[in-house]
Amino acid sequence: MILPAPLPVVLHAAGNHRRSGTVGAADLPEVAGALFGEGMRLALVSGHDDGAAMRAVYLFTAGPPDTRVELHVPLDRSRPQVPTLAKLSFPAGRFEREMADLFGIVPLDHPQPRRLVLHQHWPTGWFPMRHESTAPPEMVAGAGSFPFVAVEGAGVYEIPVGPVHAGLIEPGHFRFWVLGETILRMKARLWFVHKGIERLFEGKDIVAGLEIAERISGDTAVGHALAYCQAVEDAQQTHVPDSAQVLRGVLLELERLYNHVADIGALCNDVGFGLAQAWALTLREQLLQLNREVTGHRLLRGGIVPGGARVRRLPTTAELAEVGHRFDELVELATSNALVMERFTGTATLDESHAHDIGVVGVAGRASGLVFDARIAHPFVDLADGFSPVLHTGGDVLARFCVRVDEVRVSLWLLANLADRVDRLDVVGPPETRRAADQSTGGVGISEGWRGAVVHRVELDQQGRLTRAKVVDPSFLNWPALPVSLADTIVPDFPLANKSFNLSYAGNDL
Repeated sequence: MILPAPLPVVLHAAGNHRRSGTVGAADLPEVAGALFGEGMRLALVSGHDDGAAMRAVYLFTAGPPDTRVELHVPLDRSRPQVPTLAKLSFPAGRFEREMADLFGIVPLDHPQPRRLVLHQHWPTGWFPMRHESTAPPEMVAGAGSFPFVAVEGAGVYEIPVGPVHAGLIEPGHFRFWVLGETILRMKARLWFVHKGIERLFEGKDIVAGLEIAERISGDTAVGHALAYCQAVEDAQQTHVPDSAQVLRGVLLELERLYNHVADIGALCNDVGFGLAQAWALTLREQLLQLNREVTGHRLLRGGIVPGGARVRRLPTTAELAEVGHRFDELVELATSNALVMERFTGTATLDESHAHDIGVVGVAGRASGLVFDARIAHPFVDLADGFSPVLHTGGDVLARFCVRVDEVRVSLWLLANLADRVDRLDVVGPPETRRAADQSTGGVGISEGWRGAVVHRVELDQQGRLTRAKVVDPSFLNWPALPVSLADTIVPDFPLANKSFNLSYAGNDL
């Protein structure tokens, strides 16, 4: 990549479509600003404890053509600081706050320097991702309540919801300020079950790391496994055979299929149309049983492996046709119900400008007119001629519903096309194509999971063990969009709005 003007960085080839360079902290805003000016998005920011020193890594991406630029910023361990990029990028500000909580790397002049990941009962000065941090310290007694920014006025009242909910969902706290039934403001608090996933990767071999990646967010086993394996293969310069890439494409679309079907039914259920939900659940069960026959696991674990992919069988043409027929009946059932369509239309609207500024990806982004899809921007397999991302512009619940409907149909078409190109069911690149990784280079993987883009970055030692793994689930980027979409939405529509985004707590609370 040629930068638009002479800048204080020299980029060199570092991996798959990726160039890397070292930048001084003082020069970071200038270089980042130039990359943003070229239309690149900030896909990841990763803190690193290198022992004697520390480091921050910024990954910028664009495509097509697939373009990746990685900036490494060396930091003084005694006083690790970076100038904030929050004024250039909303996602940057959140990445920086996460890095400050976990590594103690301070973003100077950040407009919102308060904690993001660590709640107030965690003691000041404890940074769980630093190497010297071992057992968690005792919690701070009497830490007090979270300092919500309240909305005041005649008739305004608060509704606290969670973090413990009356259903089988993970913990999250939602605080509403309401006038009548209209939501004036909502604040979402997460990270109640932060598991230290990225720390768990450290010291693991590649196979053990894959087992963790598949379990980051259970409904995205393929999306995370694919991004993780791509990152490892990028670090080791492993060649993945084309036939294995086709199998990976099959698995990715199967995962998209069963999740979208489930969401379409759940959206109908949230407006009281249980019949459509029941119909969708039976179709989802059919797809889960198909998944088990394809990989041996209902959630498709075990299908993607470092260097390749393996399945037991492929979905048949007849099976895909039956799924398509049953899905069309489900969609007809939902869309012919005037009450369902009325509740979906105009509810929880996220316009394109807000979606762009927040950095929304995946279904939610494409429902607001953002065209980004990693299958196009960062392709790993040649898809069928004529494939293009599904796009809607309404930005409301209906648009997010319609994106899912159209993506199911596209996935069925892609599955039929990809299955015809499979020549073997077990394809793994030969071990001799692999090499010991250069830890300073690392590797990056990007996949279009069913929610949106999943990004993994890994560094390995000479024995092939993970020294650092950074994970970005699309939910991390998309959670801030939910409160924005709720402005002027009524309280009874919150479950519907929330389901229309269907974000992962586990993928966020790493």
